[in-house]
Amino acid sequence: MSTPQKLYREGKDYQQINFAKLRAWLKKTAPLVVFAYEKAAPGEQWISISTPELTCICPFSDFPDFGRVEIHYVPSRRCLELKSFKLYINAFRDIKIFHEAITEVIFADFLAAVKPKKAWMKVDMNARGNVKTVCRKYWKTSARS
Repeated sequence: MSTPQKLYREGKDYQQINFAKLRAWLKKTAPLVVFAYEKAAPGEQWISISTPELTCICPFSDFPDFGRVEIHYVPSRRCLELKSFKLYINAFRDIKIFHEAITEVIFADFLAAVKPKKAWMKVDMNARGNVKTVCRKYWKTSARS
């Protein structure tokens, strides 16, 4: 899979990637697919999905970063199809992006596709150079670990 052209300059580009351009490329290259959700019983159903296969490129070092993504949500009318999620996450493999930014992009795309009642997400990047990053996003729910 080729990377989107002209999203960043080659070499050490410390400027943040343009979110709108990246999200448009992702929607075309690896769209998140949803399927209909039908509630059959009272109560709030939380769905949790995760993958340990998040990879991207550090804009400062040009070295690969590896991490885990967890998404927890209460569906409204749609659920996320898992194969499309896998392909979407794999699309970041050659993208230069900061940990905080990848969290914003994934969560925004997830919310746009699924439109859940509530959701939270954790991006847990592996330690590199004795530094570890964990980013969390919450939407219509309280903070959790």
